[in-house]
Amino acid sequence: MSSLPSPHRFAPSRNLLAMAICMATLTPALAAEQAPAVIELGATAIDDSSLGSTTEGSKSYTTGAMSTATKLPLTMRETPQAVTVITRQRMDDQGMTSINDVARYTPGLFLNQSNGPGRQTYKARGFDVDNIMYDGIPSAYTGWVVGAQPNLAMFDRVEVVRGATGLVTGSGTPSAAINLVRKRPLAEQKVTLTGAAGSWDNYRGELDASSPLNDSGTLRGRVVASYQDANGFRDGQQEDHGLLYAITEADLSEDTTLTLGLSHQKDKTNVFWGAIPTALDGHHLDLPRSYNPATDWEVKDQEINTLFAEVRQRLANDWKLQVNATYSEQNALFRGSYQSRWDLAKPLSRTVYQSAHDENQLGLDTFASGPFEAFGRTHELVVGASKRIYDMSERNYSPYDMDYPIDGGKPDFLHTSSSRYLINQEGVYTTTRLSLADPLKLILGGRLDWYDYDKRGSNDGDYKVTRNVTRYAGLIYELDEHHSVYASYTDIFQPQDSQDSSGTPVRPIEGKNYEVGIKGEYFDGALNASLAVFRIDQENRAVEVNDKSVCRAGQFTCYEASGEVRSQGIDFEVQGALTEQWQIGAGYTYARVHTIKDAKNPANVNKPLSSDTPEHQLKLFTTYRFQGPLEKLRVGGGVTWQSRMYNDFSVADGSRYRLEQGAYAVTDLMAGYAVNQHLDLQLNANNVFDRKYYSSISSSVNYGGDTFGDPRNLMLTAKYSF
Repeated sequence: MSSLPSPHRFAPSRNLLAMAICMATLTPALAAEQAPAVIELGATAIDDSSLGSTTEGSKSYTTGAMSTATKLPLTMRETPQAVTVITRQRMDDQGMTSINDVARYTPGLFLNQSNGPGRQTYKARGFDVDNIMYDGIPSAYTGWVVGAQPNLAMFDRVEVVRGATGLVTGSGTPSAAINLVRKRPLAEQKVTLTGAAGSWDNYRGELDASSPLNDSGTLRGRVVASYQDANGFRDGQQEDHGLLYAITEADLSEDTTLTLGLSHQKDKTNVFWGAIPTALDGHHLDLPRSYNPATDWEVKDQEINTLFAEVRQRLANDWKLQVNATYSEQNALFRGSYQSRWDLAKPLSRTVYQSAHDENQLGLDTFASGPFEAFGRTHELVVGASKRIYDMSERNYSPYDMDYPIDGGKPDFLHTSSSRYLINQEGVYTTTRLSLADPLKLILGGRLDWYDYDKRGSNDGDYKVTRNVTRYAGLIYELDEHHSVYASYTDIFQPQDSQDSSGTPVRPIEGKNYEVGIKGEYFDGALNASLAVFRIDQENRAVEVNDKSVCRAGQFTCYEASGEVRSQGIDFEVQGALTEQWQIGAGYTYARVHTIKDAKNPANVNKPLSSDTPEHQLKLFTTYRFQGPLEKLRVGGGVTWQSRMYNDFSVADGSRYRLEQGAYAVTDLMAGYAVNQHLDLQLNANNVFDRKYYSSISSSVNYGGDTFGDPRNLMLTAKYSF
């Protein structure tokens, strides 16, 4: 029998390290999670007995349990939706540093950069992801405005649930829940120093230190610091990213654990808004990838400070109570331009703009969970309540000029106006898993939400949603020891501020997710596979009323809730260990998103909602660790493939043109070598065949949307642990 080596203890003074961490964190906090248990692979064993939820140190591409979908700690096989986990090992193997890297390789997610290379949004099943969760608490995400890319150095894993997730997020789109789970202090002392150097003067350094802070181990701390200074493949591109993350855990008693933590992230780039325009006839300009449409005065400067806390209380009869709180402040300066020609008879010019944003978010979540007995069987129950506050202040500047000279230099921006709005959302929820029979489980859930949008300084545009009902149902039947089939339904609501003929906001958009599938679990959970067929109906989309006479006096236009969009397709995925040495993460997704009803534009019916989002995506990455004389060596590789994208639009002569990016594949390779028990070297080569492609394409001749994908690039990483 063979097993993977356990983490090595390091030599420096325990007291010195404990003091350093304690000074850096300043606050006590909660207990470390259990280390992963054994994974049976035939006659061999990978570690203890089964994977836990924490992925750090597991060397695995899957997890033993995740609760993002329902708040219940379920395995992937027990979760009646398509789910993915990007583990710490997977992030390290692929050199992932931001959530953009996760989106590129997560099945079913699409990285959309049509608003510019640094104003990214994420799509799943055809809809924009508008919530990113941190340790299960949702946070509003608007990447095309101020949304920063969370730095992956502070996270243990990323859990993704595709489809509607209203049970855990409240409001949102029926796209996906992306849950970033933070690293926790380790039960033993460990320090890791990482240095990386790559193409285009891309340099990164990282410190990750964790230790018990007292002799009994009831107080533990961890600090992660990271800094990246990089240029890019575009001429003059510069960016830097800094992170400080600190967390402490304290066992206040045998049954009570407290966690306190903070993070400070600062990002700055001068390439973020403008993408490359097309020719007047709609064709790609076929410029070199190094072409930079930006100017030297542009900047996107963001700073995000976050405080978070968690209390876990073990109760009688295996019940537990958990309280989570997080508060974040994001300050952002947005000054940029994009090349444009709003008057096609005039030469190419620029649209210039500056704004400053203060975004504050508060999230509270408390729930109790545990087993109960009924009808001679044991079942599980979760009951909870949550509150979210989103407070955004924006300062606008002039000029907001849409005909600024192409080489006009930096405008003299002056503050002209300010605005502020506040969203307050409160909810209560419950989930239960009923054991109907040994092979048959039924998950039922429900949620009530109160949503209040307040435009400060003006009552115009305020609206409320009272007691919105979210439903969840999933039936899972175990076919045998390894396979289960399931069927599920869940929904989500999205408030909208468009007003009907009486001046009342149109009722919320509702996204309904239907899904059936089969899941497999092998080698005691070390390998998971799934195949799902899904359909999403998004109803009540606001559509402009054709007859303006029905609108109330003073209304320029009014709307009705009559639009409907349908997304349907297939999800297939494999993640985990094929053998003890061979890990894989692979998935194929087909999603066709088309309009079902549109009273304003009936011609849109059965047409794609977003033709510049690929319908087919294939993503695969795998690594193999050698044995015997080559046991220090590991190799890996991956490929991402997607089908064509296109946009139809009018060009200068009034005709229609279809701009297209054909199907393409990008190949990445990796090789790593463990020099000794402390030092590890790794080389990542991305886009090794130097495929030239557009990751996003234009939708108009008036402004640019063509964004090149990264050319071939290398990254060498050295990691020293002690």
